[in-house]
Amino acid sequence: MNRNMIETVLGAVVLLVAAVFLVFAYNSADLNTGKEGYLLTAAFDRADGLKPGSDVRMNGVLVGSVRTLVLDKDSYRAIATFSVDPDIRLPIDTNAQVASESLLGGKYLSLDVGIEDQMVPTDGTGKLTRTTPPMRLDDLIGQLIYNKPDSGKSAAGTGSRIVTPAPDMPPPPLPSAPAP
Repeated sequence: MNRNMIETVLGAVVLLVAAVFLVFAYNSADLNTGKEGYLLTAAFDRADGLKPGSDVRMNGVLVGSVRTLVLDKDSYRAIATFSVDPDIRLPIDTNAQVASESLLGGKYLSLDVGIEDQMVPTDGTGKLTRTTPPMRLDDLIGQLIYNKPDSGKSAAGTGSRIVTPAPDMPPPPLPSAPAP
């Protein structure tokens, strides 16, 4: 009888710890989307890493979430539909940019506020026409490798440079060979 009581208490403690863990996980997951806002759309050349449920932020502050991300079959651009807090009005020249949370982190939609006096409609027909696709790490590394400043040396290290003259200029003279 004593053994059954210990097993019952131990089982209750395990269930209580599991319930506390589930409540903690639910609160940490940030599943609450917050206020419902008005819908906007933006077309991107690339939307790498952006997905439905991603954050929409202004100056690092959460102001909405991405609802859908679809491919426009005519222009082959990624069309993001997202909500914005109804208390926030955006100028028509606001820039939407796919940004990274960190080097290895997820992506979010960043809104850089414009300066125009005219505001984007809040009736669900609003579109942001200024967009910036995400920067890709492999493109940045390629730019660093292949676009480094020219030191005057060719790849073979001979000290000669390839010069392309303008169309209306005569070609440069060939270097003379050193005397033996």
